[in-house]
Amino acid sequence: MTLPSAEAEALDPRPLHARIAADLREEIMSGDLAPGSKLPSTAQLKIRFDASNATIQKAVQLLKDEGLAVGRAGAAVTVRENRQRTVRPAGSLTPAADGAAYPWLSEAAERPSAARSTLLAVEEVRVAGDVAGALGLPEGSPSVCRRQLISINDEPAELVSSYYPRDVARGTALAEPRRIRGGTPTLLAELGFPPRRSVDRVSARIATQTQYTALRLPGDLPVLRTLRTVYSDGELPIEVTVMVKAGHLYELRYEFAPE
Repeated sequence: MTLPSAEAEALDPRPLHARIAADLREEIMSGDLAPGSKLPSTAQLKIRFDASNATIQKAVQLLKDEGLAVGRAGAAVTVRENRQRTVRPAGSLTPAADGAAYPWLSEAAERPSAARSTLLAVEEVRVAGDVAGALGLPEGSPSVCRRQLISINDEPAELVSSYYPRDVARGTALAEPRRIRGGTPTLLAELGFPPRRSVDRVSARIATQTQYTALRLPGDLPVLRTLRTVYSDGELPIEVTVMVKAGHLYELRYEFAPE
C-alpha cells in the first residue's frame, strides 16, 4: 500500500527517492519482482509514487548501487539474477573435506569455487559484552580470536570473528594464522570438544565503520548480526562467533520440527 504523499512525508521523513527505493527493495527481496524481471517503467513509477522523473531515477540508482538492479540509461532496468542468497546456519556445523570449501559457503554460491574465506587475523584479545557473556567468562578474560572475510563471486559477503577460551585454543591450530582443514567443528571434535548444540541470536544493526568498509556497503543500510554460541558436552561454551552480512542481500533459513 502506498500512502498519499503528504501523509507519507509526515510519518516517514526520508527523502522521497529513498522511500521509493525502500518499497521497490522490499518487492525485490520478497520475490514480488522476480530475478530477471523488468522494473516498472519510469512512467509507471511516476504515477504510482506521484514523483518526478529525477526522483524516480535517483530511487532506481540506489537499487543499482546496492546490486539489486542492473541496467543502463535509456534501457530497461531489471532485477539482478541470483542476487539475494539464502543461508542455512545449520550448515556451518558440517565438516568440510580437506581442501574443499565449507559446505555452507558452497551452498550460498552459484558454484563451489566461487566461495572463499580470507583469514584476516588470529590474535589474543580480551572479551567483553555479549561475547564474554556467551562464553561464560568474566569481562576482560583472554581469548583467541580468528577474524575472516567471506567472499562469494569475488564480492565481500560476511565479516566473521570467532572467539575461543584461551584454555581451549592455546597450543592448537586455533591459535595459528592458517586455514584449519575441515573447519573448526572437525578440529574442536579432535581436541575433545565435539560441537553438540548451537544457539543463534540474530539482530539488525547499522554497520560500524569497519563493517561498512570491509563489506563495501553502498549506503546506510542495516546489517544482519548473528551471535552464535557453540556448546560441547555438559553445555560447555567452546566457540562464540559474530557474523555480520549485508542485510539487503541475505536471508537466514532456520528449520524446526515439532518436539
